[in-house]
Amino acid sequence: MTTPDHYEVAYVINPHMAGNVGAVDREQALRQWKALRETYAALGCEVHVLEGRAGLPDMVFCANQTLPYLMHEQRGVVLSRMFAPERRDEVPHFESFFRTLGYETTNLPENVQAFEGMGDALWHPGRALLWGGYGFRTDPRAYDFLSDRLQIPVLALRLEDPDFYHLDTCLCLLDEETALVYPGAFDAGGIGLLRRFFPRLLEAPEDEARELFACNAHSPDGHHVIIQRGTTRTCRMLIETGFTPIEVDTGEFLKAGGSVFCMKLMFW
Repeated sequence: MTTPDHYEVAYVINPHMAGNVGAVDREQALRQWKALRETYAALGCEVHVLEGRAGLPDMVFCANQTLPYLMHEQRGVVLSRMFAPERRDEVPHFESFFRTLGYETTNLPENVQAFEGMGDALWHPGRALLWGGYGFRTDPRAYDFLSDRLQIPVLALRLEDPDFYHLDTCLCLLDEETALVYPGAFDAGGIGLLRRFFPRLLEAPEDEARELFACNAHSPDGHHVIIQRGTTRTCRMLIETGFTPIEVDTGEFLKAGGSVFCMKLMFW
């Protein structure tokens, strides 16, 4: 996780930021961030903390700057190429962090215009399979490179609604057979592909997905699901399917278009 010391809405690069420039309560944001960190720790996760940097208000959304991988016992990360110029200086800080830990770092080829890490690229639980979103922030050519570099299949999904500008805003992979999705973010082919691979495809209601980022939830263990507070119908559906939702408040981060999944990066 990355500290929110310098977090604010300072510009508009997605629809959720509009009207929220200068509207963040930084003290409340810090309380919410600490509560999320404590939630992960209580679930047994080892939490590494990278300090945020001045001038990089979105660095707190640390799912976006890299794609971690484990390949033939080699731990590494593919470095992102951020779509928005305002976020491009975030990536070197994550590169330094992972190099300090001894991770291999991989740069994208020059022909890939943009790729935003685990904002758009999601590992299928229990499989060497990557789901890749494109349409707003990621150049689909990134997935040809990733498939070749990591020797894994990539299933690409086109995003069609600008409110769901990253794949992690409309798709949450809960376990090998279950995913939470907002269908309206995808074309018919994308939804058909998801239904083929997930016997249990839970559909989040539009208001909870669009306004409360219900699909930006995260299950670190295939059982508990950390999710934004107030997603009542989504939580009920999760309980009925056998999951245990843990509601947290990320309200200050919703102002910038991010919630639970955006605020952490899982790596091996």
